[in-house]
Amino acid sequence: MRVLVTGRRGLVGGAIVREFSAPSSGHDVVPLDRQALDITDDDAVRRVVEEHRPDLIVNCAVYNGVDRAEDEPERVLAVNAFAVRSLVRAATAAGAILVHYSSDFVFDGETNAPYREADEPNPRSVYGASKLLGDWFALEYPRAYVLRVESVFGPPAADPSRRGSLATMVDRINDGTEVPVFVDRVVSPSYTADITHATRRLVEAGVPFGLYHCVNSGHATWAAIAERIAEILGKPIRTRPLTLATAGLRARRPRYCALSNAKLVAAGVQMPPWPDAVREFLGR
Repeated sequence: MRVLVTGRRGLVGGAIVREFSAPSSGHDVVPLDRQALDITDDDAVRRVVEEHRPDLIVNCAVYNGVDRAEDEPERVLAVNAFAVRSLVRAATAAGAILVHYSSDFVFDGETNAPYREADEPNPRSVYGASKLLGDWFALEYPRAYVLRVESVFGPPAADPSRRGSLATMVDRINDGTEVPVFVDRVVSPSYTADITHATRRLVEAGVPFGLYHCVNSGHATWAAIAERIAEILGKPIRTRPLTLATAGLRARRPRYCALSNAKLVAAGVQMPPWPDAVREFLGR
């Protein structure tokens, strides 16, 4: 299978390239960064897909500057939404499967139970709205998987600016510096190795197309996650508690944004508990 990967320099993009390039996979991977393909250029998307004729397109390109997006709505919509429409058109012409990654920010966070795929989205930020629109464009294509991930962590990306909140916590704990943590924001951390293994499993097993929440099992506040990291590392931690009301962030975040992966598990794709994934990430 020929696999075309956009956004190869990010955390998920780099992990997808590693997953599908494994000697045991037998896949031919075409990894592309923004310099090789600007996915907001409809003509360029069409030409590149026509040139490589992939069987599978995995879209890992994303505009994820949540606060900056409030001031750049045209740019974030171009990358997270309208570019997905271009990829759908190109995938249709090539007869390719499309994988697109979404976000927990499509929900408002006004709940106390993990969100399921059937729950009604209600984004509260420009970023969240752009991701939801991208979901809709992708799901119009009958051969698409839309995988919602959140709080992504994993080995360093080719682009050093893409660290993720959990990796930043690890750095601060190791350095002995104060760790600012939300005490009222609940998330389901997503380990890139598990995300990409699940992606490959869905595609290779021919699991029905559609929307899946692709996160590690379980959920916790960021404060609890930081404490678990420190426990695994065997190091003390100094935290600075934050709340969404007092943090002064430009864009609104969902307070409770845990996602249920029950549909993914029912499809035969098991996701390890997030503490196990953190331990693997830390090599402990």
